[in-house]
Amino acid sequence: MQIHPTRLDGLVIIEPKVFTDPRGFFFESYHNHRYRENGIPCSFVQDNQSFSIKNTLRGLHYQYPHGQAKLVSVIKGEVFDVAVDIRRSSPTFAQWEGVHLTERNHLQLFIPEGFAHGFCVLSDDAVFSYKCSDYYTPSAEHGIVWNDPDIGIIWPVKNPLLSEKDSRYPRLTDMSKSDFPVFGI
Repeated sequence: MQIHPTRLDGLVIIEPKVFTDPRGFFFESYHNHRYRENGIPCSFVQDNQSFSIKNTLRGLHYQYPHGQAKLVSVIKGEVFDVAVDIRRSSPTFAQWEGVHLTERNHLQLFIPEGFAHGFCVLSDDAVFSYKCSDYYTPSAEHGIVWNDPDIGIIWPVKNPLLSEKDSRYPRLTDMSKSDFPVFGI
């Protein structure tokens, strides 16, 4: 596997080694020891999957406290996946990184604690998978509106399908600093 750092500290793209032959392909989607050797020290405690149709946008979600690191990938289809640094005092606070994850490229994105996360579906439908380092805690759930102009994410969909909750999240500037984790702690 190859690790590709991004400009946001801790956020990395993982390219697994894929073995192909006329029958199809095989790759190791997770191996605790190998991931730890490559700087991803998380123990994952919960796996989730979602199914979404084209133009669905989910996000931008995070938990605090009870932050969750995530290892995300696409099992079927194609998504544009986004992580936003929301760690107070981080030099890249409010900056974002986006990556295309597809069933063909097999890429994974490791999102450390302290990032908001979202994705939009570009294919007719998609099955999205994510491992989480902590359990879902409803009382710790937060979100930032997907089209916050202060973040400036360039989404590849113009009129996304949103949940009511996702459409009502506040802008970053309207949130309290106490809603965000501290960088480096």
